[in-house]
Amino acid sequence: MILIVSNNNEMTTDEVISWLIMLNKKFIRVHEDEIFMIKTSEKRIYIESERNCFFIDEICSVWYRRGGLKFHRNQYEDKGINHFMNETQHWLEDYIRNYLENKKHINKESTFHINKLIVLDKAKELGFDVPDYFLAENTDNVDVNKTIVKTITGNGSIDFEDKKTRGVLYTNIITDKENEDFFITFFQEKIEKDYEIRSFFLNGKIWSMAIFSQNDEKTKIDYRNYNHEKPNRNVRYNLPVEIETKIIQLMNFLDLNCGSLDFMKSSEKFYFLEVNPVGQLGALSTLCNYGLDKEIACAL
Repeated sequence: MILIVSNNNEMTTDEVISWLIMLNKKFIRVHEDEIFMIKTSEKRIYIESERNCFFIDEICSVWYRRGGLKFHRNQYEDKGINHFMNETQHWLEDYIRNYLENKKHINKESTFHINKLIVLDKAKELGFDVPDYFLAENTDNVDVNKTIVKTITGNGSIDFEDKKTRGVLYTNIITDKENEDFFITFFQEKIEKDYEIRSFFLNGKIWSMAIFSQNDEKTKIDYRNYNHEKPNRNVRYNLPVEIETKIIQLMNFLDLNCGSLDFMKSSEKFYFLEVNPVGQLGALSTLCNYGLDKEIACAL
């Protein structure tokens, strides 16, 4: 049985599931809002929610896409007992996650959050060209019109309290100095690119796409700021062997067997930008006819 952990309305998950059905592979899909109870029967552990129930030893492979396993915790009136039982329940949950992650898997919940700063440091150590970057609380040392600002986190959006508004944090050029200090922010050298490259990595294999985003003012700085009326041109692309070798080394260091990577091509250099373990891959798969959803289904 294949265990899929994903968000409720995640399109890539839906496409992979379609292939699993065609391949006659049995699966269980866990949604982000499911809460599981940990139970036992005949010396075996099973977990149960309102939607799913399965013995953990029935799982042969796991695809962690997004979300995560969530568990109900019993509460007790006595503070001392409650503290002790809370710790006990934590270790049971930890055991189950670890048990499942030791199965055949594509990505793991424990490696979902990667630190962009650590990744960039390691990329430089491996020999990637990386645009110069630094952290600062003001713009005193920022070169105006030659520096961009990006998020430190991997999450590029904010869901506001009213639950009706979502803010997207795009990459932007610094065009003016600020008069006051602010929270520590990530700044990076602005590179004049020829085009961008999105690559998808799965179990040592790499599929890439060139994105000609520099010809459109809307997408020139951040291609995620899509121009739906006049989309960027996207074509299949083969990275140099030495770059792909470094990608494999980086992903091994991060303990990731799947993820999306972003590069920029500028003159003779390939600038590494970032890794996203659960990045979007639908456009890459569809526009380049790579069939990545089938690749994932076959690997499970």
